[in-house]
Amino acid sequence: KMFGKEVEYIQFTEEEKEMDLDLKTRCIHGILDAKDQDVYRAISYPLYLSSTFAHKPTTPDSDFSHDGVSTGFTYSRQSNPTRAQLEDVITSLEGAAGTVAVSSGMAAISLVFELFSPGDHIICTEDLYGGTERLFTEISIKNGLKVDLVDTTDIANIRQAIRPETKALYIETPGNPMMEVTDLAACSALAKEYGLLLIVDNTFLSPYLQNPISFGADLVIHSGTKFLCGHNDVVAGFVCAATQERSDRLHFLVTTIGNALSPFDSWLLLRGIKTLSVRMERQQENAEKIARWLKEQPKIREVFYAGLPEHPGYAVNQAQSRGAGSMISFHTDTEQTAKTILSKLKLIAFAESLGGTETLITYPLFQTHTEVPPETRERLGITETLLRLSVGLEDVDDLIADLSQALQS
Repeated sequence: KMFGKEVEYIQFTEEEKEMDLDLKTRCIHGILDAKDQDVYRAISYPLYLSSTFAHKPTTPDSDFSHDGVSTGFTYSRQSNPTRAQLEDVITSLEGAAGTVAVSSGMAAISLVFELFSPGDHIICTEDLYGGTERLFTEISIKNGLKVDLVDTTDIANIRQAIRPETKALYIETPGNPMMEVTDLAACSALAKEYGLLLIVDNTFLSPYLQNPISFGADLVIHSGTKFLCGHNDVVAGFVCAATQERSDRLHFLVTTIGNALSPFDSWLLLRGIKTLSVRMERQQENAEKIARWLKEQPKIREVFYAGLPEHPGYAVNQAQSRGAGSMISFHTDTEQTAKTILSKLKLIAFAESLGGTETLITYPLFQTHTEVPPETRERLGITETLLRLSVGLEDVDDLIADLSQALQS
């Protein structure tokens, strides 16, 4: 009884539990499992703000071990019902064995690097978020890890970089900000050949468009701040593990380090993920139209979008994803044109993030990649003329009109 009323936990049949639900449905319902259902059948999963949870009633002869007296939750740094529900949803979407939700995308990457020991060597995509490279060069090296950044679009480059102490491949595809595409299946085969861990940052496409575990990835990272949240009101990160053993290790690390996601942010993400499928579809549709429009503009020198047939990684991306997402980068003809666009845009916001409902434009050289070594930026093409666009949900004609007026001299 609860509050004087008889209540029943919802019980699903084995057939219902094993339903092969489409991603669109799983965004809304997560995993159909009795342990995830509120006793009152709340449609919006409850927000549990409690920092601690009381144990079951006991007697002197009770088993006082954790399993004997716990309801399943004891302390919110370790586990929380709202966060657990969110982790189950992400696990379902990525086809993982388990997921941990943490306080930011960088916290997720940092957590993964706690799996390694001093002297270990990691090979990493060179086209990646500048904050990740900053972590490698300022923190990981200090902690005794060795990281080499290579062009992972060519599997020969990865093979050449492997050493006896190499432990992992860290891939971001499409890359940030040049949208370079890495072949996940080829990387998985190479990783298995050498006994390496394959780690994939899947932020740009989200689990709705790409599932690296199905191609052999061992760990998948997300900045939940971006497409998974989708509303620019949460900072969060996720690590999804392909095996239960590695998932358990990650949960141990989160409990020990204490960087778990808060219950309220978990609840906001649960709400945001319900619309992930419709957001990704609309944003991708807008991005494709804008990318094609940008190609025709005299002041735009080059467009980088994995959904364009002329993109070098188009065929690989088509083979390993369900779309190209909504991230576009492009070179203007001059530095002055790039700065003029940023100063004249009215609808599109000049802001350092991506994946939300609003369209945002970023200047990578001075924002996301400012601390990347100049020689690396130059080689990748992260110059004064490069702009990055995260396409949102606005009417695409309004977005094109805004870009058009900003391009007028």
